[in-house]
Amino acid sequence: MRPLYLSAMLFLAASGFARADDLACVSTTFNLLSPNDKVCVSDFEDPKVPGVTCFISQARKGGWGQPLGLNEDPSNFSVSCRQLGPITTDLSTLPEKEEAFSEKTSIFFKATRIYRMPDAKRGTLVYVAVSSKLINGSPANAISVVPVMPWASK
Repeated sequence: MRPLYLSAMLFLAASGFARADDLACVSTTFNLLSPNDKVCVSDFEDPKVPGVTCFISQARKGGWGQPLGLNEDPSNFSVSCRQLGPITTDLSTLPEKEEAFSEKTSIFFKATRIYRMPDAKRGTLVYVAVSSKLINGSPANAISVVPVMPWASK
C-alpha cells in the first residue's frame, strides 16, 4: 500500500510542472544493430511566468534499452531560456527558488530538473538545470538568464 501512496504523491507533485515538447534529435553515433546515441532538443513554457520559453538539449543513450525506457541517460544537457512575449508576472511574488520543469532520465529515480530563481534587484529570471538522482546527484549543471524587458505589442 505504501508504494502506491508514494507513487500517487509523486504524480500529483509532478502535475504542476511544465511539459516539454520534443523538437528534433540529432544522431551522435552509429550503431549497426540498435538505436543510435543522440542529442534531443525540447522546449517548454514556464508555467508561472508566461512569456518565457526554455529550450533544452539532452544526450540520450542508444542501444536496445532505449525503446524500452531502460537506459539511464547521461547527465549531459544545456538550457537556454528567452523572453518570447510580454512578462506581466511580478518577480517579487515568485519564490526564491522553485522547480519549473522536471523530466525523468532513468527508470531508477534520475531526472533533469530546471529551477527558476528570480533576481528582482536586477530584473532577471535565472534558470538552473541540474541532474538529480535519489542517491547521488551529478555536479553537471547549466544556467540561463532572462532579462525581463518591456514588450512592444504589434
